[in-house]
Amino acid sequence: MAETTVKRGFNGKQFAIWLAALLIGGFLGTLGWGWLNDFFNFIAAVYTRLFKFIAVPTIALAIMTTLAMLGAKKNTGKIFLNTVTYTLLTTLIASGVGALLYKFIAPGNLPSELIQKGQTDVQQFKSISYYDHILSVVPDNILTPVASGNVLSILLVASAIGLAIAYLKESENAQVLLKCILGLQEVLFSLIRALIWTLPLGITAFAAQLSAQMSGGVIVGSLGKYVAVVLAGNVIQFFIVLPLLLLCRGINPLRVLRGMTPAVLMALFTKSSAATLPVNIECVENNLNAKPAVARFILPVCCTINMNGCAAFILVTSLFVMQNGGMQLTWGTILLWILISVISAVGNAGVPMGCYFLTLSLMSGINAPIGILGIILPIYAIIDMIETAVNIWSDACICVIVDKKLKKEDVE
Repeated sequence: MAETTVKRGFNGKQFAIWLAALLIGGFLGTLGWGWLNDFFNFIAAVYTRLFKFIAVPTIALAIMTTLAMLGAKKNTGKIFLNTVTYTLLTTLIASGVGALLYKFIAPGNLPSELIQKGQTDVQQFKSISYYDHILSVVPDNILTPVASGNVLSILLVASAIGLAIAYLKESENAQVLLKCILGLQEVLFSLIRALIWTLPLGITAFAAQLSAQMSGGVIVGSLGKYVAVVLAGNVIQFFIVLPLLLLCRGINPLRVLRGMTPAVLMALFTKSSAATLPVNIECVENNLNAKPAVARFILPVCCTINMNGCAAFILVTSLFVMQNGGMQLTWGTILLWILISVISAVGNAGVPMGCYFLTLSLMSGINAPIGILGIILPIYAIIDMIETAVNIWSDACICVIVDKKLKKEDVE
């Protein structure tokens, strides 16, 4: 089927408008007007809900249509293999950087009374074992994944349906079904473009919300060295590791970052890879000229399994909690938890606070002092923002690298 997506390139006017919205929102959030903060909190909640609403069908339809049309072709396996390879590579590097920074900065232990106080803050959260987390991915009916917003389950079901349609490619009924799904996808992307057109209002609200939180002292008195390790790891991954990976593949990282700025900003404020997915696809296709068939396959997969920031958080936080519990952090232990953090991050859903709850479950499973998670909770919103922006940036880098590789192979 012919591609109908119009390539528009980088939109400087749109970027200027979004940047202005960011600055205006940041300023208004510092004014401390209660009624204005309440209004912006409402607007931010509305936009977050709308993007979450669109994210679920975007993931499902993108995976279904791509696999249905490419499922029988040799390129499909190649795209998936490259995606998984780069996902594991970038996630492993992110976790490794976090481990090195942890040893170098060496956060100290917290007072026991402070840990005990933090215990009360995590009692309200129900922790589940990792086995239960994996089991929750397997749906028991077709409506549960959509109703619960379980991204991994949606990915599993959509992949099964897409491959089934590809297998039945000679069936007239299957082709009719595929046309219906493609029609739904066109409608969905029209809605996405309309929502993106109104996004300056959402960016203003998100920026004001963040500014108000910071002015209110959310990050004042944070855990110092621990926070420095987490944030430094994400900054290194964002500005050094991923750009170097692009340069090694002959791609200009500044061009990619400029094209992905709207998606990175959206990730920063929504704190959800799944909610940012529609903007991510829009940026990669229109600003970076990636093939829609490639982008709409790789990005939904990446937003589910490619969690660079999450891996770093899980590792650093786990080491910090275990150290405070009296465990000796040998290099053997650290290497083991690098592996655990990578596997856990790949299995984590791209939703707000997903890494926090997953780390809580892991620490509960080894009887570590989870009260520290309660101490981290007030500042986790800031950490979550940075992590999600790194995740979305990594998704785009992987997509651009694989897309260029496939285009080169097609020419040859």
